[in-house]
Formats: sequence, C-alpha cells, structure tokens
Amino acid sequence: MTIWGKLTGVAAGLALGGPLGALFGGVAGHIADRVTEPLADREVRNHLAFTAGVIALGAKLAKADGQVTRDEIKAFREVFKVEEGDAKHVARLFNQAKQDVAGYDAYADQLAQIFRDNPKMLENVLEGLFHIALADQVLHPSEERFLSDVAQRFGIEKNQFRSIKSRHVVSNDRDPYGILEISYDVDDEQLKKHYRALVSEHHPDRLIARGLPKEFIELANKRLAVINAAYEEIKHERGI
Repeated sequence: MTIWGKLTGVAAGLALGGPLGALFGGVAGHIADRVTEPLADREVRNHLAFTAGVIALGAKLAKADGQVTRDEIKAFREVFKVEEGDAKHVARLFNQAKQDVAGYDAYADQLAQIFRDNPKMLENVLEGLFHIALADQVLHPSEERFLSDVAQRFGIEKNQFRSIKSRHVVSNDRDPYGILEISYDVDDEQLKKHYRALVSEHHPDRLIARGLPKEFIELANKRLAVINAAYEEIKHERGI
C-alpha cells in the first residue's frame, strides 16, 4: 500500500494524534479500504506526518488568496505523485482540510513538534507549499504571509526562508548566491566546497534516508536542479 493509502485509515489518525490525527481520522469512516497494519514504526509515522502536513497546510494555503484553483490542485498531484488509484483518497483529505475548523497554525505547530529533531523535513514541507502557491505562477501577498508564518512556526530563519523562496520564485533579479545560501565574496575553492556539501545535503537519496517519502522525490529533484543551475550561473559569471 502506498503512503496515500495509509493516510486514509483510522490507524493513521491514531498514529498521528493532535489536529492532524483528528483531521484524517475524521474522513476514515467515508473510506472503505482502511489501514489495518500497525503504524507504530517511527519511520512510517514520520512519513504519515510529513504527507498529512503537506495536504493539510496545502489545502489551507490554496485558500489563502481567496480561492482554490485547478492549477493548485494539479500542482499538488503532479509533484507529489498521486496515482489514479489513490487520487480519490487524497482529494477527500484535501477537501476535508479546506473545510476543517482547525487553523493552519495548529497543523504547523504539530509538525514543528513532530520534526523538532529533523528540521530538514520541515524545510521540505515548506518547499512543497511553495510549489503549490506558485502553481498559477504568482506568489500572492496573502500566500507569502502564510508561508512566512509557517516558516516562523517551523523555526526556519529569515535568511533560510529567503533562500527557499528564491528557489521557487523566478524573476529577472533572481540571486544565485541567495539560492546557494552563500556570500558574494566567497572564493572559488570555498564556493565549490559549499556547493558539493549543498548537493550532498539535498540529494534525494539522503532525504529519503532522513524520512522523506518516496512519493515526494520529484520535489527533491526539482530543488537539486535549481541548486545546480545557480552554481553553473556563478561559474559562468566568474569564468571558472
């Protein structure tokens, strides 16, 4: 069973607890193929928490600019690899999260607690939310405020937030140094060393080892491509 199928069961709600558990436990009664396998394993719980968090916050984010567009829903399904067999489950969860009385702050705070020892997972959640926000190619002020507040609740510093934003918002003044989170006066050797460390840190295999569900691998590949492009731009600019 895929991670999406596991999310639709009563067991998922019990495993997650809190507002996320209440949300997904609440829709389980409408879905026939509930999960019966145990979800006590920490890795599985982390997968569920990550995926549940992206769905719940993504649904709230999609309403931040006043409407939920087809582009936003399509972006969610494309990047997070929802197969046809699981699409109905994810759609039900997404719609339930849009209508749920719990605010996005409750979901964000629960994720911050779950991943307090694994901050990279929180950065990955934020990356996913940026992709959903930019499905219509525009980052609306209300969406940016939403993302900024979520980042703050996650303990993501302002410079990290700007770097993540620059990896997603395409503009003429897009800063490759900001994308790589490095200063302009870094020498060529330090630049290369920093780039290699960044690639290693964001490599999909390493992220999966840290707990990123395989269904989200496209998100990691996209981020790595942006990092590579920024490095090539700096190399070209410096003639190295």
